[in-house]
Amino acid sequence: MAKRAYNFNPGPAALPLEVLQQAQEEFVDFQGIGMSIMEISHRSKQYEQVNDEAQSLVKELLGVPAGYQVLFLQGGASTQFAMIPMNFLPQGKAAGYVLTGSWADKAYTEAKGIGETYVAATGEAGGFRSIPAVSDIEARPGSAYVHLTSNETIAGSQFAAYPDTGSVPLIGDFSSDIMCRPVDVSKFSLLYAGAQKNLGPSGVTLVIVSDELLGQASKGVPTMLRYDTHSKTKSLYNTPPVYSVYIMNLVLKWIKGKGGLEGMEQFNRDKTKLIYDAIDGSGGFYQGLVDANSRSLMNITFALGSEELEKKFIQESEKEGFVGLKGHRDVGHMRASTYNAVPYESCKALADFMNEFRQRNG
Repeated sequence: MAKRAYNFNPGPAALPLEVLQQAQEEFVDFQGIGMSIMEISHRSKQYEQVNDEAQSLVKELLGVPAGYQVLFLQGGASTQFAMIPMNFLPQGKAAGYVLTGSWADKAYTEAKGIGETYVAATGEAGGFRSIPAVSDIEARPGSAYVHLTSNETIAGSQFAAYPDTGSVPLIGDFSSDIMCRPVDVSKFSLLYAGAQKNLGPSGVTLVIVSDELLGQASKGVPTMLRYDTHSKTKSLYNTPPVYSVYIMNLVLKWIKGKGGLEGMEQFNRDKTKLIYDAIDGSGGFYQGLVDANSRSLMNITFALGSEELEKKFIQESEKEGFVGLKGHRDVGHMRASTYNAVPYESCKALADFMNEFRQRNG
């Protein structure tokens, strides 16, 4: 095999090499059935086993308590932005949104077109350099729910802890940091995540929802946009994204083999420390774009002293095999996405390149 790229793409993102190799081996003939898993019926016992096993692994790895459903849906997190208020924001109630950056704003904007909303907390005054303090998040009594975005992919910020919203349901978008560390699912009534950053390829969206919240869902929502449609059928109401769920199943097994979420957290902290140390030890040559107490384990954002220097950094890094380091078009600068499957060696190579580039250009 030719040398693999140092893949820091923000999503679709790196997948574990072991998973790709197993998928390659099984691509034409899945478990000796003479067909690819992409060719078999989603009603077959072979696919149902993959689907059931993946749901069980989600529950095991996240420690999902009793009274919750694990769903595999389609449409990405962006569809969830609409599905959530359509199902859980009735007339006469308001939903609070914690604004932490671009993705939280997208969810808030979608909900505003469906029902009454309010800003539960915001980091806008500081340019979204930090996550609002948990104590500053307002959960108004009687609210339909409070929504937060656990990790802002574009800004590079992440919640270190989550609020206790009492009797108000808490909903979380975990698209870019799901399973990067342990999380107390019982704090949330619903959490969701597009798979294409930490769980697998694009095409499937993980939703974990409490039975209590499910019981409050509106009945006047189109069938495919109702959570109970999918909970009653084990996510097999219509043809699911079979191959995406299959790859997710393999990724979940890979995470389990790496020590579960405790093992993943230590691994992520070790490898991202290399890059943050390169930023902090650069004497200002690299400037982090997020306050230290809000830094993400998944998306590291930083700037250089000039646009010309940043262009040179990108050009030279690409020649060295680095992919995906250019920041999002809305904010520019640099971003290294260090999701679960990004190897330690890739982060070490990037830190070494950053140090060498600084020595030549500082």
